Amino acid sequence: MEIGVQFAQIRDCVENDAATTRAVDASALAGSWVNSNPDSNGIARMEISECNGNVTLQVCAIGPDGLIDWGTVDVTVFASTPLSTVSAGFTCCYDFGFVETRLQGMLLKGLMVLAELHTFKDDSKRVDYFVREYFASDHGKYQMGDSRIR
Repeated sequence: MEIGVQFAQIRDCVENDAATTRAVDASALAGSWVNSNPDSNGIARMEISECNGNVTLQVCAIGPDGLIDWGTVDVTVFASTPLSTVSAGFTCCYDFGFVETRLQGMLLKGLMVLAELHTFKDDSKRVDYFVREYFASDHGKYQMGDSRIR
């Protein structure tokens, strides 16, 4: 095996002819995902959609008077290895002006594990923080058409 590409770990080491650009199938990520913790005070649900190779995420979070729709952003999809074409996770960013929220999701045993990294950009003196939550395929709670979403 002739190694013609640089690598930082053995998993990155692939043969030159095998390392061709291929599209990652995001179908495993697509769908409605609901927080598995009914007492969460963070993200309630996510909707991941794929259309013509473009993958987007819509988030609804828990607010004081119902769900808060964060809107839709494009996501970057990742495979589990350099040669795989099956999606294993994603990353994206929401910028609300006063805070930037980076999301990193990965599929694990049928659940979506979501890492949230919140970085405050205002002068509120709030500490940046990290949260990990678990999401299951939709069970009917926190519907996108819910009248409580603002």
